[in-house]
Amino acid sequence: MTDGPGTESILVAENLAAHRFEISSDGRLAGFTRYSAVAPDLYEFFHTEIDPSVEGRGLGTQLISAAVDSVAARGISVLPTCPFVRAYLHKHPEKAGLVPLADRRRFGL
Repeated sequence: MTDGPGTESILVAENLAAHRFEISSDGRLAGFTRYSAVAPDLYEFFHTEIDPSVEGRGLGTQLISAAVDSVAARGISVLPTCPFVRAYLHKHPEKAGLVPLADRRRFGL
């Protein structure tokens, strides 16, 4: 997505082979969130990294938002063992339903 001259181009894509969603800024990998398919309809998000050179620009939030939206669209539930993913779900309670009901208390949702 590009908004005009001098605007950063951001892309989030799933890398199936690496079991992660990646965010790129102007064509350069800026971060990722890793998951494990616990079951066909349940992904555990366990680690997120954002390149320190791009921290503070909201890329982590954009990454997690796109990742959870993508799995939700496929009917996949989420176990947010990654603190960043868990914090995102706390800030966006409308998406907390992605966590199975039996696991919500464990994650404080």
